[in-house]
Amino acid sequence: MFLKRIFLFLFLLFITKQVFADEELKIKIFKNVRCLVCQGQSIYESNSDFAIDLKNIISKKLSNGESEIQVYEFLISRYGEWIIFTPMWSWHTLILWIFPIFILICGGILVFRFNKVNK
Repeated sequence: MFLKRIFLFLFLLFITKQVFADEELKIKIFKNVRCLVCQGQSIYESNSDFAIDLKNIISKKLSNGESEIQVYEFLISRYGEWIIFTPMWSWHTLILWIFPIFILICGGILVFRFNKVNK
């Protein structure tokens, strides 16, 4: 009897943990997908018909066992890369990732030089 209760408790704990993990993943994706109807809003924040449809599609894909990357690839193939707030890493988006670091380094060098010249 005691072992059955422990087993039931552990089973419910596992199921609950899995449900919360799935919900967290859903929310993460919802916050990273841009609503094409609303300007500057994610589908998580939007209540437009488009956002509701995308939420349903994403939920269905995740419940069918697709991964986060597969969902993003589907959305990008259908709507283009602009639909994702955080662009995925690829060679053609390398400039988006390296350019801010390059500007920061150049700015640091300029500040160092102007500071050295003024002394």
